[in-house]
Amino acid sequence: MQTKIKTIIVDDEPLARRGLAVRLADFANIELLDECKNGVEAVDKISKLQPDLVFMDIQMPGLNGFQVINELREKQRNLPLIVFVTAYDSYAIKAFDVHALDYVLKPVDERRLKTAVDKVSQVLALRQDGTQKDKLARLVADITGDDCEEILRRLADGQPISQYADILAIKDGNEVTRVPVNDIQWIDAAGDYMCVHAGGGTHIMRRTMKELEEELDPRRFVRVHRSAIANIQYVSKLVSHVSGEYHLVLQNGTELKVSRSHRDRVKSMIHQ
Repeated sequence: MQTKIKTIIVDDEPLARRGLAVRLADFANIELLDECKNGVEAVDKISKLQPDLVFMDIQMPGLNGFQVINELREKQRNLPLIVFVTAYDSYAIKAFDVHALDYVLKPVDERRLKTAVDKVSQVLALRQDGTQKDKLARLVADITGDDCEEILRRLADGQPISQYADILAIKDGNEVTRVPVNDIQWIDAAGDYMCVHAGGGTHIMRRTMKELEEELDPRRFVRVHRSAIANIQYVSKLVSHVSGEYHLVLQNGTELKVSRSHRDRVKSMIHQ
């Protein structure tokens, strides 16, 4: 029999809480324990009910989502898994620095929510095993390409880990090319296709920019334009022009225009 994932929703917007609760009702493995309308209430309910999972908004009056986690750290040893539900994707990178397993953007997309729930189920299943730390480390190493021993060290220190693919499988006719994500320098759109520039070559795949963005680690890849994503490790500099436009210059000399809507996030990643 499938074990239920005891869950709490935290959001100061009643409609947001209700909408998420309705969507979670479709998941047979989710047991909704309660809903909290602010951070203070969340700290109290989470401490008392000890849920496995918390879906939490970030920007709330009183205590925001990050402050709730800090309060919980002082009150209890074992924190629940946290999935942030936020309208602000600029919070995404910080979310992974405070123990969040994942984040989902508002309005909640059903497919993205399923991905988050599946990720939670996978982690909880590993936790229940006697060798869960070793297995979790191997799992994340397989997905992210990170060193297994480094992941174990992070687990021991209570540091967050993330789960993003380290290989991008690109189908071309009857062939499938496995492209290491670390080798990807940038991705741009060409009509209905994506051009993945990696290791001196270009691979064409039929995917949407949004789908690719969700698969790539937001700590390494940044959306610079409606039709372009860059790997921050290959960025040489950020250049501002007299016209007010900004361009990213990659190590190979490629220039990518930075749109106004993505400028702040690009700047924050450049200055890390």
